[in-house]
Amino acid sequence: MSQSPLKIRGLRVRAVTVPMSEPHRTASGTITESPLVLTDVITDQDVVGHSYVFCYSALALKPTALLIAGLEPLIAGRDVAPLEIQQLLGKRFRLLGPQGLTGIAMAAIDMAVWDALARACGLPLVRLLGGEPKPIPAYGATGYDGAPGSARVAGAWAERGIRGVKAKIGYADVGEDIAVVRAMRQAVGDGVALMVDYNQSLSPVDAIERGRRLDDEGLAWIEEPTLAHDYAGHASVAAALQTPIQCGENWWGAQDMRTAIDAQASDYMMPDVMKIGGVSGWLQAAALGAAHGIRLSNHLFIEVSTHLLCATPTAHWLEYAEWFNPIIEQPLRIVDGCAVLDERPGSGVEWNEEAVGRYLVN
Repeated sequence: MSQSPLKIRGLRVRAVTVPMSEPHRTASGTITESPLVLTDVITDQDVVGHSYVFCYSALALKPTALLIAGLEPLIAGRDVAPLEIQQLLGKRFRLLGPQGLTGIAMAAIDMAVWDALARACGLPLVRLLGGEPKPIPAYGATGYDGAPGSARVAGAWAERGIRGVKAKIGYADVGEDIAVVRAMRQAVGDGVALMVDYNQSLSPVDAIERGRRLDDEGLAWIEEPTLAHDYAGHASVAAALQTPIQCGENWWGAQDMRTAIDAQASDYMMPDVMKIGGVSGWLQAAALGAAHGIRLSNHLFIEVSTHLLCATPTAHWLEYAEWFNPIIEQPLRIVDGCAVLDERPGSGVEWNEEAVGRYLVN
């Protein structure tokens, strides 16, 4: 990199739809494809930073891409200074708020700018942030697949050396929830951690009743038993159960996380790097977690999240999912059940252009 400050020249924004190798079922529906927006921040020194965001619904794909592309005039010509750009965009969207499509768009820019800065410095993102690569234990997931299906997928993860497996539950009867957990335990043995995720499907009262039945199953955590932003409801569940409660993937920005901490809504927390505000937002969340002694895991975005967990004092688990691997040139490596980084500059996001072209949405 030259001695002059690196400046943003422009953006390239593309929408893709990546099919799932297997449908992923949850209590609220089935995911068959991943609608993603790919963002490239192009600099005046030909360094390019990459990021992707997950739109959840195909209906949001093109609007999100248009919104990200529309931010180009606000940042073109500015220094590649992620925290300054975060503040600039935050002020511009203050009346709309940092959630929803505006939050996704800001995070797309933030992650790509951090990637460009790390590449320009010739450093992996984790080293730019002052950390160093280290193994992060990974867990896999099974969908809302019933006891036989969940056991089959859990066993497959265990055979690959993965150290934890999380199941989607929230069946008509708590007995079915327990049957899933016990089938998985039989499939993986005692050396693999088991987690469950209700995907916000219960009322606090029902969550307490079911959670008490699950307390004897040796679970590592129960995730999002009730609505994500019902902090008081989650606090009542956390206080009533022995099993730790895990929340965070649906919080928008560090302010939501601070509200949850103040309410004692969750024993563990798992920010989503896109929803928490990109790399810049994650750094704020990591500082909150460290200050309160709360262990942090991630939600999706495994490449950048591994770098961030390596730089997080209270890092816990990496939620490992291969949904987006088809468009990644060098997918994240798992060795002995842990995510392992190398010394490549940047966040680990590099496009498989052949696949991107195949899945491109015009």
